[in-house]
Amino acid sequence: MATRVALIGAGGHGLSHRRTLQRLSDAGTVEVAGLCDRQPVDPHPDAPLPGVPFYRDHRELLAGERPEIVIVCTPPHTHLAIALDVLAVGADLLLEKPPVMSSDEHDRLTAAVTGSGRICQVGFQALGSAALAELCASAPAGPIGVSGAWWRPDTYYDRAPWAGRRSVNGRPVLDGALVNPFAHALMQALVLADEAGPGFRPVRMELERYRTRPIETDDTTFLRLTGDDGRRITVGVTLASEVFIAGEIRVGGAVLEYPTDRLRLSGQAALQRVPGRTGLLENLIEHRRDPRTPLLAPLARTELFTAVAEAIVRAPAPRVIGDGWLAPHPDGGGRVVTGIDEIVREVAGSGRLPSETRVPWAAEAYRTVVERQPAGRP
Repeated sequence: MATRVALIGAGGHGLSHRRTLQRLSDAGTVEVAGLCDRQPVDPHPDAPLPGVPFYRDHRELLAGERPEIVIVCTPPHTHLAIALDVLAVGADLLLEKPPVMSSDEHDRLTAAVTGSGRICQVGFQALGSAALAELCASAPAGPIGVSGAWWRPDTYYDRAPWAGRRSVNGRPVLDGALVNPFAHALMQALVLADEAGPGFRPVRMELERYRTRPIETDDTTFLRLTGDDGRRITVGVTLASEVFIAGEIRVGGAVLEYPTDRLRLSGQAALQRVPGRTGLLENLIEHRRDPRTPLLAPLARTELFTAVAEAIVRAPAPRVIGDGWLAPHPDGGGRVVTGIDEIVREVAGSGRLPSETRVPWAAEAYRTVVERQPAGRP
């Protein structure tokens, strides 16, 4: 029997979920119970979803359609309230990343999931990667380095009222290079560190946040997490690069290009694509049918990500990279940081932050502790 699934937040990124719903509807796996968005959503050729009821208010959708699973793809600062409404009507939840805004909210949502007896999967779709599973199974040893260099024009920060903001109506917003577009890289690095040893317990965070344009958050971010056993994750990412680096996670002699699922294990000569990604909605449906199928991204698995993201957002405002280190992007739409692709790779490879090298625009890192540790750990 098809599972009744609804989508709250059908516009914008919600199109990716509409495409999945169309595919699974065509296969007879799901019945699309309804769509919801504050703005009208036009049918897309890849996801026409004919005849599906459309709502402007998610509470009316929940009351009127009684879905079994609800996908929530709304701005991050709205996730908790909507998720609680979903659980209250007895539906299971596929909640886009980042799941919530703080560890306190994570606790509230965890209690609601437990109290309702429902299921919550978080939208870190890269955790369904066969390449990541193969890398974890190879048990690589050594510090983890993460790098990525993308380009987002100034219009990227006009896509939504919360884009590039630190808060909206007094609520913190989890936006910024590392906690939003590169969140999958951070999440995969945390999973890799956790599975490579007796659990990764970061006790120190060192952070450098920078911006190249008039936004409140960062478009270029460097992070070093050090565990209580000395293990280390070092990250360098930017949205202000002319040269493209898809996104690399390095540990020992292994490299995972996480957006493409290309992998090079220690001793191999070149990256090779490892096919296969298990969809999170499909995984959730299978888990509902047979609990012996583990969830790929259960809420508990994202607890450390939430704690790190909260610490990043609470850090001091990002520093401005001066005009002398910027150049116009060839396609227009803003400026890039000269040589930033080399810097992010150097940071990830060396474990040293820009302020510890000869990067002329770098400023001293912000240092703090990650107060929250994964559940079940002493």
